[in-house]
Amino acid sequence: MNLWRWILLLVAVAAIAAFGWHWVAEDPGYVLIQLRGWQAEMSVVAATVALLVAWGVLTAAWRLARWPFGALSRRHRRVSRQRLGDGLVALMEGRHGDAERDLNRASRLDTLRGPALLASAEAASRRGEHGRALEALAEAGQSAPRAARVLRARVLRRDGKAAEAVALLAPEADAGTLSPGGWRELAIASLATGDYRRAREALEPIQKSGALGAKNYAALEAQVLAASLRAAPDGAVLNQLWSQLPKTQRRAPAAIDAYARAAAGFGMVLPAMDEVESALRREWSPQLIETYGMLGDDNLDARLRRAEAWLDTHPNDPYLLITLGRMCVRLKLWSKAHPYLERSLALKPTAEAWEALGDAYAGEGDDALARQCYRNALAFHRGATVTPLPQDKLHGPRLDTRPVAVEERSEHGVPRLRE
Repeated sequence: MNLWRWILLLVAVAAIAAFGWHWVAEDPGYVLIQLRGWQAEMSVVAATVALLVAWGVLTAAWRLARWPFGALSRRHRRVSRQRLGDGLVALMEGRHGDAERDLNRASRLDTLRGPALLASAEAASRRGEHGRALEALAEAGQSAPRAARVLRARVLRRDGKAAEAVALLAPEADAGTLSPGGWRELAIASLATGDYRRAREALEPIQKSGALGAKNYAALEAQVLAASLRAAPDGAVLNQLWSQLPKTQRRAPAAIDAYARAAAGFGMVLPAMDEVESALRREWSPQLIETYGMLGDDNLDARLRRAEAWLDTHPNDPYLLITLGRMCVRLKLWSKAHPYLERSLALKPTAEAWEALGDAYAGEGDDALARQCYRNALAFHRGATVTPLPQDKLHGPRLDTRPVAVEERSEHGVPRLRE
């Protein structure tokens, strides 16, 4: 198909040339040039060709005259691009001194000045040279003002000047023109200064921009919401803040954990229980299981019965077993606490489980085993060797460490095992 197009194009060009030649041949025109007794006579076609040739000769002569200077500028551009690449590689490898040197040299080229100075400021900041980083950013602000402002806020925050970082970014934030990186810096700096309202306001633009991945955004959102809820001065402010949060944010496990613990601290155990239980019905969360057992002693019997019902569907969850053991210890149900805690240790040993088991032995008056459990908790926390308890002291001839299989069915009713 392309061959036929080329053939048609050549035929069209030949036809146009033939008709044009006949048109020019009928009247080729006449051009007379006179200058100081010198004259030249020619047709219009010859004059046109002469002008084109003269233009070509002048262009070639001009480029030939500029070639030495162009060679120097081309070498300068090539070397500057190479230094920029070497500086960025050094920055990623952690050779911040080499990176700063190469990037400062690369910034001598005008087209690379902004990016090179920004990267140089980042290298200086990572070395702890915050003053030099701010100087580089002052120069970079002439080429890339928005990026320089965001990086300046980051440098100030790293230098322990979070309030200055917030003040730097606040005008653009209020105008709604802040870049995604600026919103992130604003949220982190606001957390550091205790301005939780501004930190929460930064979450929506960050989410809309998609600059952070789902995992990183969820971590930042959980950090902001948890800090905001923990900072509530009383129960009324806590409930008001909780009711104002969007529904999606009220379903974050970290936010529910912070609200439940704060509410229990203000004596509002029932609302805390309702939120945790509703969240666990939607999605199982080991973090919230631990929270459920730490809501004070109010309604502890009812909470224990509810948690034991969850054991039917989650028999291999060590966090649920620790929670059950701790609740039994607080209720002085020693015979029930031991199997829960021992099975939790068999499934996933933790310092918390050893400590809870020590509390159980201490409550029974067995100080020797309690001290051994506490020593094991400290040893596990430090990464040292843990001394197992004597088999004859365990509740049963031998602890069964095998996971319990629970039948589940798919949406088509086909049985399957839990993962």
